[in-house]
Amino acid sequence: MNMITATHMAETAPGAPGLRASAAGELPPIRLVIFDFDGTLSDSGDWFLSVVDELAAKFRFRTVADHEVEMLRNKSSREVINYLGIARWKLPLIARYVRRLVGQNADQIELFPGTPDLLERLRASGVKIALVTSNSEANARAILGEENAARIDFFACGSSLFGKAPKFRRTLKKLGIAADEVLSVGDETRDIDAAREVGMRVGSVLWGYASEDVLAGLGPDALFRTPQDILDYVEANR
Repeated sequence: MNMITATHMAETAPGAPGLRASAAGELPPIRLVIFDFDGTLSDSGDWFLSVVDELAAKFRFRTVADHEVEMLRNKSSREVINYLGIARWKLPLIARYVRRLVGQNADQIELFPGTPDLLERLRASGVKIALVTSNSEANARAILGEENAARIDFFACGSSLFGKAPKFRRTLKKLGIAADEVLSVGDETRDIDAAREVGMRVGSVLWGYASEDVLAGLGPDALFRTPQDILDYVEANR
């Protein structure tokens, strides 16, 4: 069974408001793909682990030992925050500090293999592309490079850790596209939660932060093992 036939379809997924199906049970064609950045397009995981001790010391939360990394991948985004003992009021401060660090080290962070081809082929197909991320637009553009950044129709950056839903709504309004004509692609449980809140289809990549088990447990519309899986899913739903 391939990834397309193995997916959980949105019309049967729990907690997916606002998805309008036709009498035949089909959803409208996908007109827009919204990507998360870190862990989805940008391979920043190793870099982040290299600075987590600095962050823990500065913001007074527990460090992450090597043997804990895989265990944390099997937790939801909120569970990770709780496990590390990070007070919610510190999250915006940490996010701003991390954005500044990324800006200083953007040359150390690369895109995942296949990302440029993925963006190029989606754009050539006529599907619009947006980027919604807690990272800054300047950082995203620096890591993407000029050619890849030019393939993205809209940037909505600087969201809070659990504040993607308002950025999603702003993106849809700006581009004039309905929520059920959108596929949101991310690598964490919070990406699924935010997409469901807005009523978009959501797919999870398996090369990012969260594990397959924890992502699959939330019933996304698709699980993507490779960038080609994303292209196949969009093509099958156009």
